[in-house]
Amino acid sequence: MTVVTRFAPSPTGFLHIGGARTALFNWLFARHHGGRFLLRIEDTDRKRSTTEAVEAIFDGLTWLGLDWDEEPTFQFARADRHAEAARSLLEKGLAYKCFCTPEELTAMREEAKAKGLPPGYDGRWRDRDPSEAPEGAPFVVRMKAPRDGETTITDEVQGAVTVANAQLDDMILLRADGTPTYMLSVVVDDHDMGITHVIRGDDHLTNAFRQTQLYLALGWEPPVFAHIPLIHGPDGAKLSKRHGALGAEAYRDMGFLPAAMRNYLVRLGWAHGDDEIFSTEQAKEWFSLAGVGRSPARFDMQKLTALNGHYMREAEDGQLVDLLAARIAVKRDKGLAEDEIRRLTQGMAGLKERAKTVVELLELAEFYVADRPLSMTPKALKSLDEEGKAMLGTLAEKLASHESWDRETLEALARQLSEEKDVKLGKVAQPIRAALTGSTVSPPIFEVMEILGREETLGRISDAQNAEI
Repeated sequence: MTVVTRFAPSPTGFLHIGGARTALFNWLFARHHGGRFLLRIEDTDRKRSTTEAVEAIFDGLTWLGLDWDEEPTFQFARADRHAEAARSLLEKGLAYKCFCTPEELTAMREEAKAKGLPPGYDGRWRDRDPSEAPEGAPFVVRMKAPRDGETTITDEVQGAVTVANAQLDDMILLRADGTPTYMLSVVVDDHDMGITHVIRGDDHLTNAFRQTQLYLALGWEPPVFAHIPLIHGPDGAKLSKRHGALGAEAYRDMGFLPAAMRNYLVRLGWAHGDDEIFSTEQAKEWFSLAGVGRSPARFDMQKLTALNGHYMREAEDGQLVDLLAARIAVKRDKGLAEDEIRRLTQGMAGLKERAKTVVELLELAEFYVADRPLSMTPKALKSLDEEGKAMLGTLAEKLASHESWDRETLEALARQLSEEKDVKLGKVAQPIRAALTGSTVSPPIFEVMEILGREETLGRISDAQNAEI
């Protein structure tokens, strides 16, 4: 059997963190078994479904590196097929027309509530002849669900779960306007797409009982179900925006790397021994439903940020330079020059050790490609007092006449100046840092001088000497 999984979001908003994890679990399970991972857009809610949300889902999955194996299926386009399945049940006597009016349904719910019973449908049209209804009266099509016995699901995460059939009423398959309901559409689509494993949030567990009954009524074999616990915030409450329940694009914009997000998300509810940090290839090799826990996972932004810092340090310099160049190009509305790319590339080893996100990295690296004269922080300006500027002037004279331009030589010149002036090295280095970076914090300043080069270094020193404090 070829394993086939699916991710089936509703396009009513962004790809939120819970949906991203569900997609990841399905993707990993399919890849682990050499199977297929399919994408279905459940766009039957026409009022809330938007093209923008569909694009956001595609973009989020693509950014996360979760590739799907066929063209996406759009559920609304298959409405005729869904209705056809309902009509087949009508013909077999496994579904029936219900002519209850809205008023009757309301009275039914109120009566059940008064008796302390679940507000289900009482089956009053289950065995009645449709000819008893007024001519032309609107109707819905309901499934004639079994009333006796039990329905059991052997869930790969939750174990064997059973519900008494008496607790499940006859669900609607087709609405009064002839459109199929979500429950019918999901079952027909999963069957037609050849889905073997349905891996989704445990908020769908109750749906699985009705869907299993529908599978059996249609003469189809139900898929293997695996209902994974939802994600909570660090305080144990249901995950919300205040915890970090944002769209995938928001994490991208905040500077998280896709590999770090995959690593973090797969560890939310799944474990492989004590391993915390592992590659995507390892995750594909190790992933199994047996490793999914039954307790809700807790989302922790601090842990995600720390993990991302690890991936930042391990990332190839060229990859990070490309990410920075793209952001700077948007900010400037133009691309970077060849020499600016060179500076970022040469400086990346010293920069990425200090950053936990791409946004932090950009803040640290921007001085390498900043337009002159640099913008100075208040602390940097304090370093450019009369004494600091005088120190820069003397240093500039030494640098202008010196042929070698490597960090060791440059540091030796600065130390020589500090000895001549009888001051600590910091008294020389701090004005240089302010002049070259506009800040009091940077990678090793002699490394910065080497990367900027003679012309740019001397130009920035000259700008700093003329800066107004």
